[in-house]
Amino acid sequence: MTDIDDFKAPDQRSLVDSLFTGVHQRENFCRMHELFPSSHLTPSPTPHTFDIGEPITLPGQFTYEGGRIDTEGFLTETGTSALVVLQDGSIRLERYETTGGAAVPWLSMSVAKSFVATLVGIAVDEGLIASIEDPIDIYVPEVAGSAYEGVRIKDLLQMSSGAAWSEIYSDPDSDVGRLGRAMDGRGTLAELVAGVRPDVEPGTLNRYNSAETQALGFLVSRASGQTLTAYMQTKLWDPLGMNHDAYWMLDSAGVEMAFGGLNASALDYARLGELHRLGGSWQGQQLISDDWVQSATTPDAPHVMPDRPDDPDYGLGYGYQWWVPGGDAGEFMAIGVYNQLIYVNPATSTTLVKLSANPHYGVIDDEAHNRELASIELFRDIAAAAAS
Repeated sequence: MTDIDDFKAPDQRSLVDSLFTGVHQRENFCRMHELFPSSHLTPSPTPHTFDIGEPITLPGQFTYEGGRIDTEGFLTETGTSALVVLQDGSIRLERYETTGGAAVPWLSMSVAKSFVATLVGIAVDEGLIASIEDPIDIYVPEVAGSAYEGVRIKDLLQMSSGAAWSEIYSDPDSDVGRLGRAMDGRGTLAELVAGVRPDVEPGTLNRYNSAETQALGFLVSRASGQTLTAYMQTKLWDPLGMNHDAYWMLDSAGVEMAFGGLNASALDYARLGELHRLGGSWQGQQLISDDWVQSATTPDAPHVMPDRPDDPDYGLGYGYQWWVPGGDAGEFMAIGVYNQLIYVNPATSTTLVKLSANPHYGVIDDEAHNRELASIELFRDIAAAAAS
């Protein structure tokens, strides 16, 4: 990790307002728990250690849309701070750049959504949530009168609640911009979720909406009777053998930013991917049911399928807060802005993690700046190289 002792931290509002403007964030994403109020996840009392496998060499180039892209140049361009490759549960590659490091709690952005969905699944397994067919307001009365009243938990898991929402990162007046401003005390997450209005019939349109995940975070807390942090510590963090301290950013009311405020190390992110690659089983213990894992990573309706007509540009399907590329490899991904990525390829028994501070992300909301689809093609080549 590079020395950032001389770095002068911005105030919270300046940092939030600088997102998606091209300002470098590499000195911030490695220390958000120091810059914002946060809760603390402690390392597991029974830490898990990955075996070390035969090192692999990254492909020199990869193909995206018919063109060849230099791998090292791409990793630099997208501000890569950590890149981890696991194959059959062994570390085949582990490298850190700029302000990354093995124990650095890097900001998850929307990778956190996949953790929250996993906690929903665990709560279902435990009977704390009777069914995801239940309307969410049975458990979260605070959403009464909002777009989420009477809407199935499943529809929120699939980002298909029918709520009106604009998730345009470069527009500070978009809905997600208001959600982001809760990071620095300009409103609370509960107020924002309660104010979301309906637009279309639930269960008919996949519209990416970070408020859905925030509502699911409230669901986990209300159903378990614990904070999201406390439930995650006992049901996921400890049994997965997480090695490092991690943090949830909190709003002014002390509520976890479930939509994107987790901060954890690269290998601890990888353990969530591995848990799902292994069907919810971990070190001889079924932490979450295989049925849930399969449902969470498999689109099951036309409006969440890959390559559907209403989503010609992105082309990814959607499960329960996991992205699902097309094809027959069974791939699934957790994706966060600025290129935070967990990629799982069951066909090659690989899990990859890329943590980043891509300065171009969201300045213009297109693939040329965001580089998510190109990342998938790189990951596929890396996975193939590891498996061979």
